[in-house]
Amino acid sequence: MDELSLQKVPYFFIIDFLTENVEIFKENEIEESGLLIDFQGFSSKKIQHELNKKIEWKSYPESLESFKIGFDEVQKNIHFGNSYLVNYTRKTKIKTNLTLEEIFYHSSAKYKVFYKDFFVFFSPETFVKIIDGKILTYPMKGTIDASLNNAAEILKNDKKEKAEHYTVVDLLRNDLSMVADDVKVDKFQYIDFIKTKQKDLYAMSSEISGNLKPEFDGKLGSIMKKLLPAGSILGAPKPKTLEIILNAEDYERGYYTGVCGWFDGKNVDSCVMIRFIEKEGNELYFKSGGGITHMSKLQDEYQEMKNKIYVPIY
Repeated sequence: MDELSLQKVPYFFIIDFLTENVEIFKENEIEESGLLIDFQGFSSKKIQHELNKKIEWKSYPESLESFKIGFDEVQKNIHFGNSYLVNYTRKTKIKTNLTLEEIFYHSSAKYKVFYKDFFVFFSPETFVKIIDGKILTYPMKGTIDASLNNAAEILKNDKKEKAEHYTVVDLLRNDLSMVADDVKVDKFQYIDFIKTKQKDLYAMSSEISGNLKPEFDGKLGSIMKKLLPAGSILGAPKPKTLEIILNAEDYERGYYTGVCGWFDGKNVDSCVMIRFIEKEGNELYFKSGGGITHMSKLQDEYQEMKNKIYVPIY
């Protein structure tokens, strides 16, 4: 990645959650690789297809008792002081008459990728942007059902959601300062509206920026190596929290909660791979979850995990 970015060669990259698999596609290799990409500033999307069918969508979440096993493991570690924020995720079987490619074409999101009929995601969350030597990140933590009265205010003032958001902002501010100087929070706790077929959500974000240190200038691979895994889908402190996650989650995240991005020869736009559907044999699975703190309530976290199982097609 460093070699190509130093040569200013445009490419698309995909990095899995544990940063064990890194794939790079130069611009002329994207189409033949079975990748479809739709970012704000770059799209390899072919002609838009019509969707002439009534969408069928059913999810089969695990029981509360099953969810509780990992949740209790996470809480135990938080109470021992091993972590103060753990992003606990689950894998849910879904059934739909939509293909992964149709989900890519017809879902509405800031970042969408269809990967070789293996997975598709429609992510609202930017990881980092690099623009003219400035690096920016936009941690998104905290969601609420938008149909509730005063939902945005409730979200902003919810003790647990606030604690979670403060923690991630702090974590990412520290992360950015490994690769940048003059790191500061430009915008704090602003609210994004996310429309879905099942239910509309509000999500809480912040914006953090810094100026890339000279030794990281043009070295995109080195930057990613320092920053990954992404703090917003891991927790804090990072090394111990990763251990807790690997112990509490009884499945492999794979590419889910990894990052991917587009380098245009100068600037970078990247996202966290969430809102993620993966094919396993003939079955489809939706991976989702949320941040757990010492204030988390089992029932609420179970509900949040289920709330996120949706497709933004309307």
